[in-house]
Amino acid sequence: MFYRIVLLNLCRWFLIGVFAESVSVTEGDSVTLHTDLTEIHEDDEIVWKYGAEKSLIAQINRDAEVYSTCDVPDERFRDRLKLDRQTGSLTITNITTQHTGEYQLEINGAKLSSKTFNVSVYARLSVPVISSNSTQCSSSSSSSSSQQNCSLVCSVVNVGHVTLSWYKGNSLLSSISVSDLSISLSLPLEVEYQEKNSYSCVINNPITNQTTHLDISKLCHTCSEVHISCCDTVEAVMRLVVAALVGVASAAAAVLLINDIRSARG
Repeated sequence: MFYRIVLLNLCRWFLIGVFAESVSVTEGDSVTLHTDLTEIHEDDEIVWKYGAEKSLIAQINRDAEVYSTCDVPDERFRDRLKLDRQTGSLTITNITTQHTGEYQLEINGAKLSSKTFNVSVYARLSVPVISSNSTQCSSSSSSSSSQQNCSLVCSVVNVGHVTLSWYKGNSLLSSISVSDLSISLSLPLEVEYQEKNSYSCVINNPITNQTTHLDISKLCHTCSEVHISCCDTVEAVMRLVVAALVGVASAAAAVLLINDIRSARG
């Protein structure tokens, strides 16, 4: 009896082909899970199930003229499922991270077959933002600007399952990874003020990436440049003050002149 059961299970194993396929997609896009059929035969039944509970989400039975999609209790598939009546392939539109999981296809007919899709949905990536920390300059600062460093920070917000990295040309300098959802990441970097190499900050997940290139001339300034800027600012303020004083003096002189004229007439 035992051998008979084993033989029956082996026969079922050979009759039912079990295949797994990994599918990655960006949130908001559509994805189609293919049956690899060109057409459905009269005696074929197509069944799509989702999750560990194997909830029925779509079914085709040509004999019974059944072509239907179903939702799960939390309605995550509402108005999102489309079933190809010719091939039985299933399309999920406007997909979200809630639709991550296992999808099982069962084809019951002359030949039994089963296929599993492991779907991973990744949120859209925001563009990294590079900012500079405030420059600290003092009277004792080195006169050689080439020895001064510029502190930078690359940041992203509301991300998950990503890696944030600094690159110098094509060489990786540093990186940080996170698997949690909707958190903020930042990665510091120090470069020389007159650095001529190209730097970039990259955020990526398994299917896409976003890159921001560093413009050192805009974010990094030497102490001498800061002092020149400060001097220019002070000079501009002094000019405004002088102009204001001249204006006040002119107005006072005009008032005095008018008063003198009135007194003379009186």
